[in-house]
Amino acid sequence: MEIFARIAEEKIREAMNNGEFENLSGHGKPLRFEDDAHVSPDLKMAYKILKNAGYVPEEIELKKQISNTRDLIGHCTDEREKYRQIQKLNLLITRMNMRRKTPVNLEENQVYYEKVVNKVK
Repeated sequence: MEIFARIAEEKIREAMNNGEFENLSGHGKPLRFEDDAHVSPDLKMAYKILKNAGYVPEEIELKKQISNTRDLIGHCTDEREKYRQIQKLNLLITRMNMRRKTPVNLEENQVYYEKVVNKVK
């Protein structure tokens, strides 16, 4: 899989060097990530009101907490604190996976690799 990522990166670099990204529509404008095509028309207004009021869906908040916890683990030097943060991370990931309606791989993004490597050393 890594070979495909390298090939894609190389193709993107070539396109950038050739100036193929210079005259794209929306160039220089902020990206708009609000894709509400999957939301029914009668819910769009309610979602917009919630968003304007500062409401953040729980899954987004969980993703933010997961990202922050991963950063803490990466910078943590105390082994006990690192282990505690790994436990917290696994709990957050499990909580997020339980909220989803589509089947997910519960092992995905779990932090067991580092624990196994440390045991083997």
